[in-house]
Amino acid sequence: MVAHQADVLSRVFRALGDPTRREMLRAPFRMSRAATGKHVGVLEDAGLVKRTVRGREHHCQLQASRLLQAQRWLAQYERFWNERLDALDSLLAQRRKARSATENEGRTR
Repeated sequence: MVAHQADVLSRVFRALGDPTRREMLRAPFRMSRAATGKHVGVLEDAGLVKRTVRGREHHCQLQASRLLQAQRWLAQYERFWNERLDALDSLLAQRRKARSATENEGRTR
């Protein structure tokens, strides 16, 4: 299950790593049919869009659940790093305070 989720997330982040594909998800985008097909294929493979074909027309629908999965994964690491960075900030503040106190003692002697 975890390996499958990692594989899915890898495809999602790979798809979102391209600025053109991110723009395509946001708004209609003008480009050649071949380029569009390539980018839509990557988005589809990542599960970010669902494509339905009606005759010669291809209709794509955003699958927001994949974005939600990616956001949840990122949120875990955001909490992890925020906790670590807050702890580091506290430690550095304590050391600055201790150093300042030591320097002030040296000046008053």
